Amino acid sequence: MSGAPHASQGAADKPDNEVVICVRHLSNRFGEQLVHEGLDLDVHRGEILGVVGGSGTGKSVLMRSIIGLQTPEAGEVTVFGISMNDREDKEARNVRRRWGVLFQGGALFSTLTVAENVQVPLREYFPGLDLELLDEIARYKVTMTGLPAEAGPKYPSELSGGMRKRAGLARSLALDPELLFLDEPTAGLDPIGAAAFDDLIKSLKETLGLTVFLITHDLDTLYAICDRVAVLADRRVVAVGTIPELLALDHPWIQEYFNGPRGRAAQDAAVREEGQDPAENLKRRRAAMESAGGDSAGSDSGT
Repeated sequence: MSGAPHASQGAADKPDNEVVICVRHLSNRFGEQLVHEGLDLDVHRGEILGVVGGSGTGKSVLMRSIIGLQTPEAGEVTVFGISMNDREDKEARNVRRRWGVLFQGGALFSTLTVAENVQVPLREYFPGLDLELLDEIARYKVTMTGLPAEAGPKYPSELSGGMRKRAGLARSLALDPELLFLDEPTAGLDPIGAAAFDDLIKSLKETLGLTVFLITHDLDTLYAICDRVAVLADRRVVAVGTIPELLALDHPWIQEYFNGPRGRAAQDAAVREEGQDPAENLKRRRAAMESAGGDSAGSDSGT
């Protein structure tokens, strides 16, 4: 089996499940610090793959290696069946336009409005688009992520943390990508805001047919929306599979992470929602948000 040797590939066992991202024998080093060594991972079309690991295990480094912001010391990265190693700029550019990235905190340009931020990739890849069409696309992407249309002319400093994340998500969707990279998208959000963001990601994935590479430490997110989870430890992916498959393993970090107090709480919450209508679950979350006097788009712990 390719990828991690200690868990089944779950949904990947289906013969028609295309591998969108293939990482083989990846090694990354910063000076004397070896972050990854012989790391293997497959991400399959249409799945939400959660990526977890302790501090310093190189989750973001792995993402940066896949999208070309980090040059690995060794190994091969293939995306959409195309090797990204030593790829010519034009060829790499054609692959990059097929994915979108939401970095931690949104990574918006502070001197641009939300709409102008969304237009950045459009201007880069389609410089001939007229302003009216750019504005129309930006409005559509902003509202697609649950932000009000009036958020478009605002600057990032005028938004809450939760709204900035949604604005960053709107920009990542600007080019209608097939593949979405999310780096800690719910970090800093309160539980209701985080749950609403999870619901948004799952809805977008199903509506747009996205494949999602999701770095997170949020156990509720893993239980709520992830089809499989890859665990980084010991400089590699030590396991990848569904949460029940991971719970059956005896790796100490996996057991501590999923069976600790927070892991058990997340599991209990998932069990309570299992079998219930997702729309009703979302209604309850929104009702709780309204009773608290907030909204899911703007909710975060810093507002």
